[in-house]
Amino acid sequence: MKRVLITGATSGIGLQLAKDYAIQGYEVLACGRNQQRLNELSQASRNITPLIFDLTDPAETSAAISNLPFIPTLWIFNAGDCEYIDDGHIDASLVKRVFDINVIGLAHAIEACQTYFEPGHHIGVVGSIASEVALPRAEAYGGSKAAVNYMARTLQVDLKPKGIDVSVIYPGFVKTPLTDKNTFDMPMLISVERASEEIRQGLSKRKSHIYFPRVFTSVLRLIGTLPYRWQNAITSKLLA
Repeated sequence: MKRVLITGATSGIGLQLAKDYAIQGYEVLACGRNQQRLNELSQASRNITPLIFDLTDPAETSAAISNLPFIPTLWIFNAGDCEYIDDGHIDASLVKRVFDINVIGLAHAIEACQTYFEPGHHIGVVGSIASEVALPRAEAYGGSKAAVNYMARTLQVDLKPKGIDVSVIYPGFVKTPLTDKNTFDMPMLISVERASEEIRQGLSKRKSHIYFPRVFTSVLRLIGTLPYRWQNAITSKLLA
C-alpha cells in the first residue's frame, strides 16, 4: 500500500493533494489544525486519516507525529501562509507570523518526522517561485520561501547519501483561499486541481525541482538571471 503524509491539508493545494492521492489508492495522513475540516475530509474518503496539530507548536507537533498510525514513504511538507507588506513599511510582527509557519513550522515538521525517514523514502517541500525573484510586497512571504528553498536544497545534499530523495516544488499563482485575498493581477493563475496534478506527476518521476505553470515560472527564472537592477525594473511592471 502506498502511503503519504501531507501537511497543510485543510485547504488549497494540500487539500487537493489529499483528495487526489486518496483517489489514487494511497493511504493519506492529512495534517492540519482545523479539526472540523479534517474530519469532513476523512469522512469523505476511507483512505484519509486526519492528524490534528499546530505546526507552530513544537511540542504539539512532536506528540502528534510520534503516534502515527502508519509510516508513509512519501512526505509532502506543504503548510504555509502569506501576508504582504504595504508600501515597503516593514511590520516585524507580520514577518514573524509568516516565518513562524513557513520556515519554523517546516522545521518543526521535519524534525518530528525525520526519525521515520528511511532509504527509498521521498520528501516533497512546497516552496514558491517567489523565492527566486524579488517581487513587490513580498518581503515577508518571499523571504520565508527563500529560506524554505535553501533548507530544502540543502536537505537534498545531506539526505541523498542516505537514499532519501527531496523534491523542491515551485508553484506560480494557484487559485486558493490565500490567493483569493490578493488584490493585484496574478499572471497565468492556475486551478488547484492542475497544481495537484503537476505536483503528483513531478513527484512520481522523483524530479528534484518541480516548476509550474511552466511558462510563468520559466519567465521568472529567466528574469532571475539578470542583474538585480534589471530584475527590479521588470518585476515592478510585470506585477504592478
